[in-house]
Amino acid sequence: MKNRLLLLAALGLSACSSTSYSGPDMPKGTALPPPERPVADETADALPSKARAIMGEVTATLSSDALEGRAPSTAIEPKVLDAIITRFKAAGLQPGNHGEWLQEVPTVEITATDPTPMAVTGKGTSQTFGYGDGYVAASYRVVPETRIADSELVFVGYGINAPELGWNDYAGIDMRGKTAVILVNDPDYAAETEDGLFKGRRMTYYGRWTYKFEEAARQGADAALIVHDTFPAAYGWNVVNSSWTGAQYYVQTPDDGASATKANGWIQKAVAETLLKSAGQDLSALSEAARRPGFKPVPLGLKVRFGFDNKVRKSSSHNVVGVLPGTERPDEYVLYTGHWDHLGHCTPDASGDDICNGAVDNATGIGALTALANANVEAGATARSQVFLAVTLEESGLLGSEYYAANPVFPLDHTVGGVNMDALLPGPRARSFAMVGGDKSDLTALFRAALADEGLGEVPEDHSERGSYYRSDHFSFAKRGVPMFNFERSTDLVEGGRAAGDALSEDYVTNRYHAPSDEYSADWNWDGIVQEVSLFYRLGRDLADSDSWPNWHEDDEFRAVRDKACAASQGGC
Repeated sequence: MKNRLLLLAALGLSACSSTSYSGPDMPKGTALPPPERPVADETADALPSKARAIMGEVTATLSSDALEGRAPSTAIEPKVLDAIITRFKAAGLQPGNHGEWLQEVPTVEITATDPTPMAVTGKGTSQTFGYGDGYVAASYRVVPETRIADSELVFVGYGINAPELGWNDYAGIDMRGKTAVILVNDPDYAAETEDGLFKGRRMTYYGRWTYKFEEAARQGADAALIVHDTFPAAYGWNVVNSSWTGAQYYVQTPDDGASATKANGWIQKAVAETLLKSAGQDLSALSEAARRPGFKPVPLGLKVRFGFDNKVRKSSSHNVVGVLPGTERPDEYVLYTGHWDHLGHCTPDASGDDICNGAVDNATGIGALTALANANVEAGATARSQVFLAVTLEESGLLGSEYYAANPVFPLDHTVGGVNMDALLPGPRARSFAMVGGDKSDLTALFRAALADEGLGEVPEDHSERGSYYRSDHFSFAKRGVPMFNFERSTDLVEGGRAAGDALSEDYVTNRYHAPSDEYSADWNWDGIVQEVSLFYRLGRDLADSDSWPNWHEDDEFRAVRDKACAASQGGC
């Protein structure tokens, strides 16, 4: 759910160069010409100089020990919300949720307790695998206990059902009462290029674990287990283990999660190899077969048994919604989003500090959100309304943005697009930027025009097989058809080049990410953040003053949902 800094530095990978990229996907982004901004708006091209001070003040406040790491649904949340609302009011925004500043996000916290080992029987074998070192699992269902009893294991390849691509890994099998064993990522992840049914090495949403669990539930499976593999997953088993053990947060649903599988989880690759061998199968051979069209699910002749008790707590958190009404088309909206939550109290460091302050992640994003609100109010309202949305529970799976997108205050078919800000790293200016997710929509044309005006290069997203586009709050809107900007500074810095940029990102990931040391410092270099936020400002304002409705490219996975929404819209897109 974090940006490229985590993925680059954690795995010791180099950043992209500053040479302008002209790969095979570049020509698409010419469908939407940059809007012609009126002369009166020329004064709004540059981010006001006081924006730096505003971002520093907000970041320092939100990441202070007094706010205890901003854990949602805790006693500290009202103080965090008050701090954000105070800044929104001072900027000159209006409360955006029908006269209120807050949108309630009903949540449920489920903690698996007393897990059993995973027992597998059949074909003359009986094996057990420990919780944490062999498998992890959790339930989305609000029930006191979860029990998977003698459920048949079925290898379903990548667990994808994509009718538009003629692909169905569940073809010909009834999954009721069965457990799906699923490969991580999608069939093309090892490709050298981005050519292929699933966009080659660039991950599609079919490669995300969230999709795989959703599809297993649609197929009626009892449970779903993803086979972990470090390269296609983009993180080690330690990340899976730490993320899936302990409290899990979900948005409350009317059926209390009954439409989900009983259990979702992961197994170590070595566990999968052992299981398949005992079933007379080979993981490598089946994985290769699963990459080709026409693959059929493989019943393994084995049964699995595991379970755990569930400690359930229902509560609420809140999104903060501010709006600057438009002057000509106030019922058309441009979004600016960033998440306010972090981890709260966490594992103490050597000094005993147990507050994960989240200064970079994501007090900086809310600082940028506030600075953009101030700048846009001072420049004057745009033709379209501008919505400033500080969302909660990003760290728990994009839940605040997911709730807003499912229950929008402003209709999504009247929402033009927007920008999302997550974990802005202090440091010098960069020579180039990359569009995360690649050239997916008409927004790319605006992005390239802005880079050209600023004399900046464009570089390809590094390691597109990791699906970074699907791991931050903009995705909650994108999958419902709303085009959202998600771009990033490269690590090729004006001061120090790539060596300095790589060292900066590695230091953050190794020493500060999700740790008590992610703290604000008065010595931060804000130049790079100001550069990045200046682009957010220009691009957001371009959208808000334009009469264009950007769409996804025709071959993009989100085009159909946008077209459907627009076809049914009255007075929107």
